[in-house]
Amino acid sequence: MTTLVTGATGFVGSAVARRLIARGHDLRVLARPESDRRNLEQLHVEIVEGNLNDRVSLERAARGCDSLFHVAADYRLWSPRPQELIDTNVAGSRNIVLAAAEAGVKRIVYTSSVAVLGKTKDASPADEDTPVSVADMIGAYKTSKFLAEEEVRRLIAAHGLDCVIVNPSTPIGPRDIKPTPTGRVVVEAASGRMPAFVDTGLNIAHVDDVAEGHLLAFDKGRAGERYVLGGENMSLREILTAIALIVGRRPPRISLPHDAVLPFAHVAELIARHVTGKEPFATVDGINQARRKMFFSSTKAERELGYRSRPAIDALRDAIEWFKQHRYVR
Repeated sequence: MTTLVTGATGFVGSAVARRLIARGHDLRVLARPESDRRNLEQLHVEIVEGNLNDRVSLERAARGCDSLFHVAADYRLWSPRPQELIDTNVAGSRNIVLAAAEAGVKRIVYTSSVAVLGKTKDASPADEDTPVSVADMIGAYKTSKFLAEEEVRRLIAAHGLDCVIVNPSTPIGPRDIKPTPTGRVVVEAASGRMPAFVDTGLNIAHVDDVAEGHLLAFDKGRAGERYVLGGENMSLREILTAIALIVGRRPPRISLPHDAVLPFAHVAELIARHVTGKEPFATVDGINQARRKMFFSSTKAERELGYRSRPAIDALRDAIEWFKQHRYVR
């Protein structure tokens, strides 16, 4: 079976690729010519160069494939050019799904995000059916992922595609080479550079469990359905305390109001936009998102797919060990 994976050079995509290889899939991966390919080293894969907005390269990549795992996404909470996120996450998803359909790909797993799901008012875990609309999306990233999932659903209905949607929560673990926004939090905290925190919460899942959830969705998921692939709900204070215990540092004790941090986020974005050009550590959208705890339930995936997740402390420990080995944390 020849399987096409997009995003295999990235964090979640590389974990999915490793799981597929271990299962015996012949793997073809789509990679941009300028992409960082360290996550593909020592993996037996066929690389097709292209990008999600180049239809010719997508047709070439999908030709002869039996299945597609579309994991690639532009995961940034801030960009000086927000339209780039729309182009990659919405138009790019449409392009690759259509290319796969035209190539006769039989089964598709599309990687969405819990970012597109609703939030509960009482901070209880949300799930696949928690009410939500595009008006609830904060920032370009969440909006782009919401619109992308809506577009994939439209294509499923229009073309009768055998496509399953998965919604990972907050993956943590090895091979976060960029690193992702959450990976940056782990690096900064492990390095002793996060003396304070805001009152928020995340659902922490080991990236390898999330990857296994993709394969379970491929095996057992119902076409057109979506499944949360999550782990353990933790407050940010609990996460930072766990990181401090792992690295032997004193946990932060200063809790800052969201409104007190917001001016610093505005300044950080100004510096990023006019000086560095790089995503700031604190963003306005990120602070506004943090006003509600991002807690989720994987009950549906556990019941229908047999999905399981390990304790969050294991994910944090594996991430920190990898960051240490690769000198992100000294």
